[in-house]
Amino acid sequence: MSTPANTERRYEVSRSDLPLSCPLPSMALWNSHPRVYLPVEATGEAVCPYCGAHFVLKES
Repeated sequence: MSTPANTERRYEVSRSDLPLSCPLPSMALWNSHPRVYLPVEATGEAVCPYCGAHFVLKES
């Protein structure tokens, strides 16, 4: 089952989630914005230009 898209303002992601996109593959797309890929590897953080969700790459 899909999780609702864009319900949180901050998401922690791991290297297994790369390449990172918003909405995440586990989220329902029918009520979200178009998928956009985010370059989180460069700085460890990225913000979605559509919904403003903040993604943080957690180091493992």
